[in-house]
Amino acid sequence: MRIAYVTETFPPEINGVSLTAERTVRHLCGSGHAVQLIRPRRPDEGPRRDADEWRCGGGPIPMYPELRFGWATPAGLRALWRREGLPDLVHATTPGPLGWAALKAARAEGIPTSADFRTNFHAYCGHYGLGWFEPVVLGYLRRLHAMASGNFVPTPELARQLSARGFERLHVLGRGVDARRFAPERRDPWLRREWRVGEEHRVMLYVGRLAAEKNAGLALQTFERLSARRPGLRMVVVGDGPMRARLERAHPSARFVGMQTGLELARHYASADVFLFPSLTDTFGNVTLEALASGLAVAAFDTGAAGLHVRDGVNGCLAPPCDGLDAADAFLDAATRALDASAPDGLLRLEARRTAREADWDGVLRRFEQQLQRLATAGRSVPRYAAVA
Repeated sequence: MRIAYVTETFPPEINGVSLTAERTVRHLCGSGHAVQLIRPRRPDEGPRRDADEWRCGGGPIPMYPELRFGWATPAGLRALWRREGLPDLVHATTPGPLGWAALKAARAEGIPTSADFRTNFHAYCGHYGLGWFEPVVLGYLRRLHAMASGNFVPTPELARQLSARGFERLHVLGRGVDARRFAPERRDPWLRREWRVGEEHRVMLYVGRLAAEKNAGLALQTFERLSARRPGLRMVVVGDGPMRARLERAHPSARFVGMQTGLELARHYASADVFLFPSLTDTFGNVTLEALASGLAVAAFDTGAAGLHVRDGVNGCLAPPCDGLDAADAFLDAATRALDASAPDGLLRLEARRTAREADWDGVLRRFEQQLQRLATAGRSVPRYAAVA
């Protein structure tokens, strides 16, 4: 099968969408499919436009300058596909201008399409003083996904929410975790010494972008409230973002270590004891599965990956999704219970590891591949060669 895989983020950019996109492309190629990767060209790259990859134009995203949006016209994409061979299916993994153009071009050519719903961009508006703009963003996302023959969402919860808002043709496809890379065996006493903690101390960990929509401040506030009554408690923050300097000033006792990747990231997970995931906007949150695989006591809101994989009090601790002071108190309760159950050989942490081992990437990607094949077979039609602006 020939697949045009369209994404506006890809390594070396580090985020859940880019890393999942790379893993997916690698799986599809390894399964014998011909994948044409279409993505924005980074400033340090040369141009490329062939059957395997098109690096199109683009620019930095205003609120995320380290990420880029792609720019192409439907006509340009149609010309590329006619020259290199029409794909059997076009898959858009991000909803930016490039994803829109690709879906529009595919429809004009009669090519089956699919799309991922990975990010609640409309929910970000309120975190940046643009709450009035949320209906506009939601309307754009609904129109974009209406062009797809099938839309993949990571949880049944999100499928219900989107269905209620008029999204159609939704297919639930979870995420996986590399349980060999993220494992309790990566625990490193030398790293803990660098953090100035001994085995008698407990380390709380946050991993993610330091931005308003991630609610990172709540993780640090929770640590401060707990450390006031739990001497010896430590906090390590992995990640970067626009709020880092402000959070470092507000929480000088926390240790900020910046972005970590690969085995270094796995070492940081395994060397901690409690994982705090305070986001209420993530559609999934891959870091939750990584923390479970590392055998940490997870505290999170009952949504996304935590809502799907965590059983409260069994393999992690959940707080009901809520706002304001209620959210702070609910999350504090979950974090307190996680801390109480954070002995390295405790049953909760052992169960967390067991749960993550069941979330196998190979199975997830095989199901994705099968769904793409079904969509391609069901959606084939005679190409239409009408002009597209």
